[in-house]
Amino acid sequence: MRSTPKIRRIAALGTAVLSALALTACGGREAQSGNDQGSKSVTIGYINWDEDVALTNLYQAVLENKGYQVKTQLLDVGPIYAGLAKGDVDLFLDAWLPATHEQYWKQYSSQLEDLGTWYDNATLNLAVPDYVQAVDSIADLKAHAADFGGKITGIEASAGETGIVEKTAIPKYGLDGTITLQNSSTTAMLAALDSSIKDKKPIVVTLWHPHWAYSRYQLKDLKDPQGAMGKGEQLHAIGRKSFGTDFPALAKVAKGLKLTDEQLGSLEDLIQQAPKGQEKAAAQKWIEQNKAFVDQAFTGL
Repeated sequence: MRSTPKIRRIAALGTAVLSALALTACGGREAQSGNDQGSKSVTIGYINWDEDVALTNLYQAVLENKGYQVKTQLLDVGPIYAGLAKGDVDLFLDAWLPATHEQYWKQYSSQLEDLGTWYDNATLNLAVPDYVQAVDSIADLKAHAADFGGKITGIEASAGETGIVEKTAIPKYGLDGTITLQNSSTTAMLAALDSSIKDKKPIVVTLWHPHWAYSRYQLKDLKDPQGAMGKGEQLHAIGRKSFGTDFPALAKVAKGLKLTDEQLGSLEDLIQQAPKGQEKAAAQKWIEQNKAFVDQAFTGL
């Protein structure tokens, strides 16, 4: 779920506090020359959002293949930005801009380096399986609410998308009294989606791009002519201050890397299906399946 207007899982407060304390304890990192062996050691901070888990494992696998020593740190969003600003984290690959991470960008941007956009289709959506007929727009839900049992299958009540659907989409499209948002969890929503597709039953769910579900299933995003679900965002890679000086080759790679929905979806899907602890191995499998793309994207390292 996303915590601000984009959705994602929200880390527990205790995790965030512990992460922040851990970063504080580490102390600042001395600058490294781009030409010495020290520049082969890089720390990548990541959040437990599917696309960041996927991309971080991809970077780790490729960089280790190239002789880098890679340390990854799972943190909450706030501590990652604080760690980048302090120099304890070198690289973060999942900055949602301009809206979702706006507060952190405003606070820390003078101490960070924007390494560019690698994905530019980050959107919130209501989606149905492609076999659902006569429902192509959110507006169509009113006449076909009974087909979906009068409900939109949602995720966590605290998610940003939940509030948008309840407070904006449903009222704007006049769905009050005909269809309601049923909150549950991201895991429960995906299980319901999988079950409905296996049985070829209608279902409408809260979803977002990027997400591996679009790779695993044939889905249709409902059109949103009223703009109730908000505008799209871009996903950026960002580095600590002087990252480009200390890691010139890696900065060049980050600035040039672009992933399509199909590429990112297939990478996420492989990692999602991997046994716990085997995520990097799944990324390595994806590398082997997409060798030409990876060789071109990570050239120069």
